[in-house]
Amino acid sequence: MSGFANFGNELYTGKRSYNFVGAKKLWFIIAAVAVVLSIIIPLAKGGFNLGIEFRGGSEFTVSNVQTTDAALGEEAVTDVVQGSVPRVANVAGTTMRIQTDKLTDDETLRIKEGLTSAYGVTDNEVTSTFVGPTWGADVTKQALIGLVVFVLLASVLMALYFRTWKMSLSAIAGMAVTMFITAGVYALSDFEVTPSAIIGFLTVLSYSLYDTVVVFDKIRENTADLDASTRRTFAEEVNLAVNQTLVRSINTMMVAILPVGAILFIGAGLLGAGTLRDLSLALFVGILIGTAATIFVAAPMYAWLRQNEPDLARQAKRVEHRRAGAGSGSGSSAVETAPA
Repeated sequence: MSGFANFGNELYTGKRSYNFVGAKKLWFIIAAVAVVLSIIIPLAKGGFNLGIEFRGGSEFTVSNVQTTDAALGEEAVTDVVQGSVPRVANVAGTTMRIQTDKLTDDETLRIKEGLTSAYGVTDNEVTSTFVGPTWGADVTKQALIGLVVFVLLASVLMALYFRTWKMSLSAIAGMAVTMFITAGVYALSDFEVTPSAIIGFLTVLSYSLYDTVVVFDKIRENTADLDASTRRTFAEEVNLAVNQTLVRSINTMMVAILPVGAILFIGAGLLGAGTLRDLSLALFVGILIGTAATIFVAAPMYAWLRQNEPDLARQAKRVEHRRAGAGSGSGSSAVETAPA
């Protein structure tokens, strides 16, 4: 632990430094490729695996099953509705969930009887619900509205807080990278997109902005009196700020990701709590990507957007002249003190 503390102290003082801003072109290329792949994946798979809340249909829940064999549920549905492709999942230890397209009342009753027999349960342990396409379209619409409103409000508030649109644009760019890559991983995993997953996505975007605000606050602090300084250029001050907040970002990420990882890998993976998978996967991936996007996308982009401003260009030249002068001075001193 003391080693990690020393590591953090060295980053803060500048004794140790990682050139995040200097390698911005590499990070931007990697981020762009990851975003493109995240768009291609759901297109290649024919879209996201939408939950019943979005696509509509019938759902059966079977409690206290004797076996969790998904084939039994599939067979109970296909025996009644030929050509149907039901989605069967174990959502808890002894609970099965079977989702189908819209069914008639007669088909619903016959499938319910088949599930009762297949899983060895009583009639009271099989429940059925129906979600209409209108309600599903409503959920989709509200989710999109929530996303758009969140992004717009975040953009405005960031611009007002930092008093510059360039910080706002950089923060939104990092958030967009987080959103696209998280969605791509979600599509690749073939997990269902449910209202819980949407809540997870919005939570992740909030986390991404929080981490970005922490780093940007430090950038603003470091560059407050930049005109009067010839110690570092603007890009170097941005890079120093990222290094100074790196340990905090890692610590925050770890504190957030440990309980989410426990839910995803222990709760959903080992204990079979399937209802938690959608939420926990979105949070787990999003927290990781959100932290990386702040460090490798948002902060370097802000430095890139401002690097050609006249005031900053003049300040960078003053830094270069000071360093050149210092180099020449040390060289002259070395010649003067060298033995004849």
